[in-house]
Amino acid sequence: MIQVKDVSLTIKKTEILRHVTVAFEKGKIHGLIGRNGSGKTMLMKCICGFVKPTEGTIIVNGKQVGKDCDFPDSVGMIIETPGFIPYYSGYKNLKLLADLRKKITGEQVKEAMGRVGLDPELKRHVRKYSLGMRQRLGLAQAIMENPELLILDEPMNGLDKEGVADMRRYLLDLKKQGKTILIASHSTEDIAVLCDTVWEMDKGRLMRKDENM
Repeated sequence: MIQVKDVSLTIKKTEILRHVTVAFEKGKIHGLIGRNGSGKTMLMKCICGFVKPTEGTIIVNGKQVGKDCDFPDSVGMIIETPGFIPYYSGYKNLKLLADLRKKITGEQVKEAMGRVGLDPELKRHVRKYSLGMRQRLGLAQAIMENPELLILDEPMNGLDKEGVADMRRYLLDLKKQGKTILIASHSTEDIAVLCDTVWEMDKGRLMRKDENM
């Protein structure tokens, strides 16, 4: 599903990624671990087409990002804190996004919200949402168009114990459906429960972790 070939990224003379080469197999959950500033989020941004690598190539589902496409097809993502219009409801925010591509109906937006434990009929503005509710809304946005690939940067942030358990069950269910998921998490338990492969990022370099565990 994802092939990263000798990717390096330098911003303002600072090396962010250093010769990263990795393949993430389709239909599995792949975990990224590492300290803040290690390069995990920037690698995800490069895969999504938000940041262009200084060197190397990234191929997602057979297409080279930045050459065959600006952004990969059929990808849902949460990268950093999800941003929404604060004075609209959760449903209205997602419906506006859905209307841009016109791939799904309002009912499908509501279904996605229900799947992550949000009430689509709730009129409360997003600015009054808790951090956990915002995180659920971000996941609903990521899954609502039924993408083949999910890229999730710390998706459990702000969730209580029950919310984390719900999210884990949902992500494992998506894997059973054949989805590919790349997840960054600080939680060793999340990684242990969810991931088929584990990779550690350290100072911009990536190495396979689970083989040595």
